Amino acid sequence: MIPTVTHALVRRPGENFCDGVTTADLGRPDYAAVLAQHAAYCDALQQAGVAVTVLDADERFPDGVFIEDAAVVVEACAVIARPGAPSRAGEQHAVEEVLAAAKPIRRIEAPGTLDGGDVLRVGERFFIGLSKRTNEPGAQQLADILTEQGYSIQTATVGGALHLKTAVVAVNERTLLAADETADAAAFGGFDIIRVAPDESYAANCLPVNGMLLVPEGFPKTAERLRSIGCDVREIDMSEFRKMDGGLTCLSLLW
Repeated sequence: MIPTVTHALVRRPGENFCDGVTTADLGRPDYAAVLAQHAAYCDALQQAGVAVTVLDADERFPDGVFIEDAAVVVEACAVIARPGAPSRAGEQHAVEEVLAAAKPIRRIEAPGTLDGGDVLRVGERFFIGLSKRTNEPGAQQLADILTEQGYSIQTATVGGALHLKTAVVAVNERTLLAADETADAAAFGGFDIIRVAPDESYAANCLPVNGMLLVPEGFPKTAERLRSIGCDVREIDMSEFRKMDGGLTCLSLLW
């Protein structure tokens, strides 16, 4: 089953958010709208019964709001990631300070690189995506740590997506939501897979939290399909974060 979430760590977007790394061609984010959307996101987590801790913005790291990439948190420990993008090196230090008060700390070490967005948990099983941001040494280090904790591990090759969870997420313990461009689909055998329509591929990144499913606003086919299988869908405006390649899972670390 998908674990109950009690805590979330998020980071306030900085005024230079628009200077981050992006491949999208959707225009420049509006900072006031970014703040409003981030506040609504935090409110949704709180409505799901999650205690939210907010880190201050750090202008050294425009992408720092995408805090998911900084760590992987499980019951017994927090694994501090090693970002695959050089511009993001150092984002994880403030995250580690908070997590160290709650969990024993493990780390991904050079030559490994790993972004948390490449790590998908489905119950007691983890999928680790090999991508432009996560390499084989980083994936192996995380696999070794998680295997020690009793989890089963499967690697998956990420195709054109930025991260594994850009293209596939777990809706529940039996069902995955996946964009059509998901590579290495054979890695996900044994699950029911809902394919997102090509014109709604951004909606593949949803966030299940304590029985609620956060879904990006503006993708009606995906939202309706999820409601049809009994999901409690809560639509969240993510338009400004989409301009910077960010999705719903990117904005928080949950445990």
